[in-house]
Amino acid sequence: MQYTLSILVENHAGVLSKISGLFSRRGFNIDSLAVGVTGDPNVSRITIVANGDEYVVEQLEKQLNKVIPVIKVKRLTEGEFISRELILIKVHCPASKRSEIVKTAEIMQAKIVDASPSSVTLEYCECSARVKTLIDMLRPYGIREIVRTGTIAIDRGNTAVSI
Repeated sequence: MQYTLSILVENHAGVLSKISGLFSRRGFNIDSLAVGVTGDPNVSRITIVANGDEYVVEQLEKQLNKVIPVIKVKRLTEGEFISRELILIKVHCPASKRSEIVKTAEIMQAKIVDASPSSVTLEYCECSARVKTLIDMLRPYGIREIVRTGTIAIDRGNTAVSI
C-alpha cells in the first residue's frame, strides 16, 4: 500500500540526510520526496510517499519521532488530503503531429512552455494519477525527456500539520 507522510523538521543542514537514512537502514524505498520551507523559515516540511505495509510504516513513524530535528510526523489518510506533482515533459513533435499534441495538452489542461520545430515541452501540475495519464497519452508520440518533482500534499479542510 502507498503511504504519504508529512514531516515538520527544523530547517538545518543534514536533517534530510538523517530522515532518508532512517528509511534506507530499514530497506524501505522512497517513491517520492519533496522538501520546502514552511511559513516559518526555521521549519521545513518533508513530504514522503512510499510503499509498504502497515507495520513497517508504524515503525518508521515511531523512529522518525525519535529523530531530534523532527518536530511532528503525520501520516496523511487517503482521500483526506490533496496532493500535487509538477512535471515537465518534452515530446517529439513533427509538424504533422503538432495539432494532436496541442489538443492532448488542451484536454489535460497542460501548458505548452516551449516549442521547437521537432519538439514541444509541456508543464503539468496535478495528482500522480493524472500525471501518469498524461504520460500515457503522450508516449505514442515519443517522449524525449521527463522531469518530475516529488509529490506535495496537504490535508483537506481545516486540519493542518502544524507545530
